[in-house]
Amino acid sequence: MIVRNPVVSGFYPDPSICYAEGKFYLACSSFQYLPGVPIFETEDLVNYTQIGHCLTRPNQVELHRINSSGGVFAPTIRYNNGRFYMVTNNNTFGKNFYVFTDDIRGEWSDPIYVDQEGIDPSLLFDDGKVYFTSNGTDENGLGCIIQCEIDIESGRKLSESIPIWHGSGGRYLESPHLYHIGDYYYLMVAEGGTEYGHMITIARSKDAFGPFESYEKNPILTNRNLGGNISRIQGIGHGDLIQDEDGNFFIVCLGFRQSGEWSAYHHLGREVFLAGASLSSDGWFEAGDNGIVKRYMDINVPCKRQNPDVADITLENGLDDFRWIYLRDYNKDNYKMDGEELVLRGCPITLDDADSPTFVAVRQTGFDASVLANVSSDAEEAGITIYMDEMQHYDIFLEKENDTYKAVLRLHVGDAISRVSEVLLGYDFGSTSKCTLEVKASAEQYEFFIHKDGERIFMGKARTKYLSSEVAGGFTGVVIGLFAVSNELKEARFSDLKIHMETRDN
Repeated sequence: MIVRNPVVSGFYPDPSICYAEGKFYLACSSFQYLPGVPIFETEDLVNYTQIGHCLTRPNQVELHRINSSGGVFAPTIRYNNGRFYMVTNNNTFGKNFYVFTDDIRGEWSDPIYVDQEGIDPSLLFDDGKVYFTSNGTDENGLGCIIQCEIDIESGRKLSESIPIWHGSGGRYLESPHLYHIGDYYYLMVAEGGTEYGHMITIARSKDAFGPFESYEKNPILTNRNLGGNISRIQGIGHGDLIQDEDGNFFIVCLGFRQSGEWSAYHHLGREVFLAGASLSSDGWFEAGDNGIVKRYMDINVPCKRQNPDVADITLENGLDDFRWIYLRDYNKDNYKMDGEELVLRGCPITLDDADSPTFVAVRQTGFDASVLANVSSDAEEAGITIYMDEMQHYDIFLEKENDTYKAVLRLHVGDAISRVSEVLLGYDFGSTSKCTLEVKASAEQYEFFIHKDGERIFMGKARTKYLSSEVAGGFTGVVIGLFAVSNELKEARFSDLKIHMETRDN
């Protein structure tokens, strides 16, 4: 079947996958956002449905005022004897831990910590033993993959953490996943950094602790040598291997899409891509289309039809849609539904603070997007934000100062904050009056409008480039948020919300 990549669009990086009772389950990183570690279900590896999150309670992960792109790094999801396990890392505090559940749609356990350094931890259940693998350093301070055996009930180490492989020579050795297939233990990792030099490499051994032999044809999957005129898909790496019931192998991995052919920027974040894989006659894995990932690929998946790459979000189901996320350890009392209206109680924390403002968002999953919302407010600020982090965001909002209401477009790019335009709504506008805010997005820019007295007023535009990872830094992607700011905890109301996102092929 011809598969369209990415198979999961938007800021869903560091994918890991497992197979259980006829279905596949995918987990991704979440960093400073809660709920954390989104979980997807699929029967065919192509069409994915989000069914929940692993981390839903403050006692599972500490996110209070953590740095952006800190917090919850790459997860690994595994299934063993009827139980799901998700192991990850709170990078801000340098802690590796795992949680578990017997019901993939239910609550997950409190964290169990493992005393091993590094990030990107992984588990292998192997004939009664459980191996815990992560990146780390050796006795000389060199980067390597380290491993120990653990007691899965307690997290207690049953062996010392020792180096098992130093990689194939690329920088930023990370994302280790260990598999026992046939006579060999295969160790698949990422090297080159999660950017334009990213790649997946592999080694093998007949013992779980090595020594590991590096594949002479590494990397097995990368787009590092493809320019934008050949492929806008870049950063391919950080993969996980999965086998279906028919014995076919696949790799889910992260990658990102440049905003243009010659525009080396990406703002949607790192997304989930799929590639076929196979064992060669000499027992090594080969993957992709001669080692690369394309927008359209012929992959032997158990699928008949791929759904359109379109997302529509409204308030019809309130905030029960699993796609809604919040910043850090947010105050749940600031969010409620009143009939068909979302009511946000503003707080003094702003979008410029590395904290928990009154803010709820969805990931932007397509370059082409439109956002419409009716807003009424008694708060000082309330509106829509196109948000990368506290230093990079574009905001269109209602502003109340004394009894005067304005519509304002504000751009925050690094150290530069600009009020691009403002429109007086009237001294008699009032907190019960509604103003329609609108955002239109393309791959290159965002445009901002308000609707006043039947007139659509252009407020300004801003380039997507300045919300890209290349400019902003970090490991996340743009989210589309609703927010309210108020020193006196005043409320704002949002109604008739319509968010539509898709990516057209150029």
